[in-house]
Amino acid sequence: MSQSIARPVVLVGVGEIGAIFAQGFLKLGHPVVPVTRAQTLMPVLAATPDAEALVLAVGEAALPEVLRAVPADWHDRLVLLQNELLPRDWLSAGIEDPTVISIWFEKKPGKVAKPLIPSPVYGRQSALVQAALATLNLPVRVVTSRAAMLQELVIKNVYILTTNIAGLRVGGDVATLWQAHRPLAEAVAAEVIALQEKLVQQPLDHAALIDGMLAGFEGDPTHACKGRTAAARLQRALLLAAELGLKLPTLQAIAAEQP
Repeated sequence: MSQSIARPVVLVGVGEIGAIFAQGFLKLGHPVVPVTRAQTLMPVLAATPDAEALVLAVGEAALPEVLRAVPADWHDRLVLLQNELLPRDWLSAGIEDPTVISIWFEKKPGKVAKPLIPSPVYGRQSALVQAALATLNLPVRVVTSRAAMLQELVIKNVYILTTNIAGLRVGGDVATLWQAHRPLAEAVAAEVIALQEKLVQQPLDHAALIDGMLAGFEGDPTHACKGRTAAARLQRALLLAAELGLKLPTLQAIAAEQP
């Protein structure tokens, strides 16, 4: 008896995280068509019109340009997975409702991916993403509404910005940050949440966001605070705050301390 061949997945960006997704899709039987920095997106899409999904695994800085290059007939197949992601990022490119996953696993070169907590995902491609990551024992939790996914995106933003920015001052891991430097962590988190509220143009549940951040802390207490992109995240946050007329004194003080 013949079996149907799984449709391909187009993957833009084949770094550490992109490679994880590629491995998961391959384990499900989906051919993976990579798009590297040396390639142009449109010819690849034209050659794979029947693709199941288009996964953008590029970094945060490269995302706006890539989003603008995605044709309208691919919008419902789009999967986004960047940190610091918010609806304004895809809406500004004319994309209404992509599949979005907030990644809560860590992948370092030469090491197996390590989950902290289940990664929430929302959108048409949720089941595909969940199945692909399940092949690698990376838990995924499907979210059923845009509002719930917005909450999840902001939680991850609060987690990563708070730990990275506070880590520029004190270093260490997330457990030590909360236990030994809690006033700093709370001050940074409060300013990060204020920035997120401006970016999403609505009030947010501060307590729920802090609880979500702490769940991430509990998932990996020894997770290092200061990532390699911490300084860039701080500068990006301050630039956004300036555009929005928002003063963030704690973040500005930490920025002034940097070499």
